[in-house]
Amino acid sequence: MCSTVKLFDSHCHLQDPRILNMAPQLIDTALSSGIKHFAVNGVSENDWHLVKQMSDNYQCVVPCFGLHPWYVADRTPFWFNALKDFCHSTPAATVGEIGLDKGSHGREIDFVNQVEVFQQQLELAKELKRPASIHCVRAFGDLLQIMQHVGPFPAGVILHSYLGSAEMVPEFAKLGAYFSFSGHLMSMKEQKAKKMLRAVPVERMLLESDAPDALPKSDLDSLFWVEKDSSVSEELQTKDVNSASSLGNLSDNPAVGSKSVLPQETLNHPANIHSVLRYVASLLDMRKEELAEISFRNAICLFSFEGSKISLEA
Repeated sequence: MCSTVKLFDSHCHLQDPRILNMAPQLIDTALSSGIKHFAVNGVSENDWHLVKQMSDNYQCVVPCFGLHPWYVADRTPFWFNALKDFCHSTPAATVGEIGLDKGSHGREIDFVNQVEVFQQQLELAKELKRPASIHCVRAFGDLLQIMQHVGPFPAGVILHSYLGSAEMVPEFAKLGAYFSFSGHLMSMKEQKAKKMLRAVPVERMLLESDAPDALPKSDLDSLFWVEKDSSVSEELQTKDVNSASSLGNLSDNPAVGSKSVLPQETLNHPANIHSVLRYVASLLDMRKEELAEISFRNAICLFSFEGSKISLEA
């Protein structure tokens, strides 16, 4: 499938164990669909080497190293030194996925520890003059307070899968935040989503797949499907590693027929960022080609820091 639009997947997890073995074919299909770059975010010490290896193998992959709030309790005493080593030895790397979570899963992790770990990583990103990709669930007030204390962030921060309020957008934008949208946006009431999207400055808007999570809930007939990896255990297939949803597995062919009901475990394909593009454009009353160009240009600008693989493109 060839596409007339260019897209930049500003946040995904192609190193996720549920899809790692399929990553080469997923990347090939996504590239053929018009996606030019993927910001692949690590979530713990256990997968940073996989992200680095993927970046070494694919020019289109931007490596991102970070400790996700869900894995704060599992960190080793040397986690921060290890993170700094990965970042210093990989000039093309950004910091992510990091963040704060007071959701159903995040409530199980000590919030004081979350804040401490998050702030260390946010300060590292600022020191390195590189972007950071931030996960935030039901903790936007805390996030804003910390960002105001540590910021501003001339190199930018990404509020990934943003589902915060329209009212908080100007405060975050003032500090250097970009707002990235995934299939999770489809879980928000349409009127609230419209209001929030229209509050985001166009020069701060990004799109992402968050694959293998955040499967879009619209345009089901045009989705790209991920085949189930028989080498991965059922327990892992149904485990949601990175997001607040539990979605899971299908086929690499966009034309598999109409699916009015999806299996609970259906995994998301990075090429489904096209569905996100169509949905966000429709809420903004904008042509998808225009939004694609805007979001691509924004991502290129954000990820063109010193040492990055990404060079400024026309």
